[in-house]
Amino acid sequence: MKRLVVWAQGFALGIGGPGLLLIAFLDASFLSLPEVNDILIVYMTMKQPSLMLYYAAMATIGSVLGSMVIYYIGRKGGEAMLRKRFSGPRSERTLKAFRRYGVAAVIVPSMLPPPMPFKIFVFGAGVAGMSATTFASCVGVGRGVRYILVGLAAYYFGNAALEYIDSHGNEVAVGIAVVCALGLGLYYWRRQRRRPAEV
Repeated sequence: MKRLVVWAQGFALGIGGPGLLLIAFLDASFLSLPEVNDILIVYMTMKQPSLMLYYAAMATIGSVLGSMVIYYIGRKGGEAMLRKRFSGPRSERTLKAFRRYGVAAVIVPSMLPPPMPFKIFVFGAGVAGMSATTFASCVGVGRGVRYILVGLAAYYFGNAALEYIDSHGNEVAVGIAVVCALGLGLYYWRRQRRRPAEV
């Protein structure tokens, strides 16, 4: 796995944005390359700061496209495949999260770094029948926020950002996810309160 990660970094750094898109696609679909996209965005932004948004966008697009592969497998395979692929309690919690929280069950996990098992939420979105447009938008928002913040850290802090991500990346991502979860929770709460008034 370490060799694969080193190859992925060398490949993406060699051809720039398109390489980053391909690595993000592979990471979100067939492979698992923990935090490689974040590290690549930091390196590339440090080399060419003016292209920070471009790099974040390429990583986001790659993640969305790769996630769509797992999503469509979930749509085709259904709930039985989810239960077979993942342990019973884990798959049950995932399905319950989709029934209760909808888009938040995709946006929040998409912001979190490993060891968060994002693919089970991607697969669960397909099983739960979330529309492809809604799903792609959720992954785009979640990954986009994460990669832009990583890019901004690299833009303003350079090497210090890489060291900080290495030692505190999980805490930062969890903090962002908590804030977003609270925002989505407030949105759903207000929407629930409006329904009786509309009736």
